[in-house]
Amino acid sequence: MGLFPFSKSFGVLFLLALLLFSPTVSGIGANWGTQSTHRLRPEIVVRMLKDNGIQKVKLFDADYDTLKALGKSGLEVMVGIPNDMLSTMGSLKAAEKWVSKNVTVHMNDNNVNIRYVAVGNEPYLTTYNGTYLRTTLPAMQNIQTALIKAGLGSQVKVTCPLNADVYESSNTFPSGGDFRAEIHGYVSQLVKFLSDNGCPFTINIYPFISLYIDPNFPVEYAFFDGNATPLNDGGTIYTNMFDANHDTLVWALQKNGFGNVPIIIGEIGWPTDGDRNANAQLAQRFNQGFMQHISGGKGTPLRPGPVDAYLFSLIDEDAKSIQPGNFERHWGILTYDGLPKYSLNLGTTNSGSLVPARNVKYLERKWCVLKPNAKLDDPQIAPSMSYACGRADCTSLGYQTSCGGLDARGNISYAFNSYYQINNQLDDACKFSGLATVTKSDPSTGTCRFGLMIEPYYGGAQQKHGYTKTALALILFLWTIVKH
Repeated sequence: MGLFPFSKSFGVLFLLALLLFSPTVSGIGANWGTQSTHRLRPEIVVRMLKDNGIQKVKLFDADYDTLKALGKSGLEVMVGIPNDMLSTMGSLKAAEKWVSKNVTVHMNDNNVNIRYVAVGNEPYLTTYNGTYLRTTLPAMQNIQTALIKAGLGSQVKVTCPLNADVYESSNTFPSGGDFRAEIHGYVSQLVKFLSDNGCPFTINIYPFISLYIDPNFPVEYAFFDGNATPLNDGGTIYTNMFDANHDTLVWALQKNGFGNVPIIIGEIGWPTDGDRNANAQLAQRFNQGFMQHISGGKGTPLRPGPVDAYLFSLIDEDAKSIQPGNFERHWGILTYDGLPKYSLNLGTTNSGSLVPARNVKYLERKWCVLKPNAKLDDPQIAPSMSYACGRADCTSLGYQTSCGGLDARGNISYAFNSYYQINNQLDDACKFSGLATVTKSDPSTGTCRFGLMIEPYYGGAQQKHGYTKTALALILFLWTIVKH
C-alpha cells in the first residue's frame, strides 16, 4: 500500500471528537466516547462542548442520559448503533423499535437535534475477519425504512463509519485508489445505498496509525507543515497524508460511479500517551495543523470546499481495549476530568484555547503509593503490580511515555494508585499485601500525573458497558489477600 498503510487497528469504538465543516451547517464536531471507569456527568460534557464552540457531536451508542443532556442544546448529534446490534437490526420490527426509542422520542420530547444515525462502527475492519459483512447493509436499510416510516427520512440520514482500510492504492498514488478487492462488492453495495438515499460516506483517517505500524513511514507526511517531500500524482501535488488518503477514497468512489457522494471524516486525531510518538506536542501539532488546513473551506485537491469532520476524541477513555496499542486510552484533547492537554485553537472562541470542564467534583485528595520501607525484592511486589495494572490503567508507564521517567518505586506506586483511584479510594484497595500506604502528598512529578479520580457517575451507559465491575475486582483482590 506504499505510503498509505491506512488501517486503524481494531476497536476504536470509540470515540469522541472531530471537526465538521459542512456546506449546509458549519462548525466543529467531536467524538464523545464513554468507555471510562469514571465518566464526567453528561450535562458537564454538554456545557463544555458549548463553551468550546463545538457544534456537532458523534456518539457510539444512544445512551438515554447522554441524549437527554443534549436536549435543547442546539448541538447537532450523530447517534450510533454498536456492531453487536447489527444482526438484530436485520429485523425491520427491531429497527422500528430502535428508531422510536432512540431517535423519535428524543427529537420530539427532548428537542435533541439528531441529524445522523451511524449504523455500526468500522464493521468492515480487516481484524473483524468478515464478521459483519452480511449484516451491516440490511441493518442500514431497515433503519432507513424505519426513519421514513417515522416521518424523519428528510431530517435524519443514515451512515456507516468505515475505517480507511476499506480502500487501497494499487500504485501508492491516490489515483490508484479503489475499494479493497476482497470486500469490493460489499462496499459498492453500501455506497450505492448511500447514494440512492442522499446519505454521506463516513470515513476514519489516522496518520498516527500509519506511523505506529510502519517505522519507515515518512514522519513529516503525517503533518500539515509542508515539510514533507511532495507526492506528484500526475500533476496533482500532495504534501500530507490526510489529503492523499482522502483523495484515494475520492478516486475509489469515482471509479465505481459514485463520485458525488458526500464525505464525512468520522474520526481524525492524535493520541498523547502510550507510545513514543504519542505526546502532547505532536498531538497539538497535528490537530492544530488540521484545523488550519481545513479552515476557509480549502478542502483537498479533488474535493475543494468545506471539510465535514469530527476530531477524535474529546476525552480520554481509561477502559478502552488496548489490543491495538496502549495509546488507545489517550486520544482525548482533554483528560478524563476535562482538563485541556495542550493549547488548541478551534477557531470558535475569542480566547483561542480550550475551555476546561466546569464543576467537576473529585474524590478526596489522597493517593496510594508504595510504602517507603517496602523492599523492591519483596516477592509480593511483582504479583501486586501485575494485579493492579491488569485491573486499572498503566498505559502511561513505558518507553518514552509521560511516566516513562519514573524509577522502579515510582512505577509501582503509579500502578497501585491507578487501582486505588478506579476503585473509588476504598481503603481495601490500597493494601497490596501490606506493601502500600495512603498519602495526602501528591506524588505527581514532571510530565507524570498521578490521577485523582472524579466522583463516580452511575448512568445508563456506564451500567450497560459493565464499568461498575470495580466491586467484583475488589472482591477478587481481597480473596487474593485472604489466600496469602
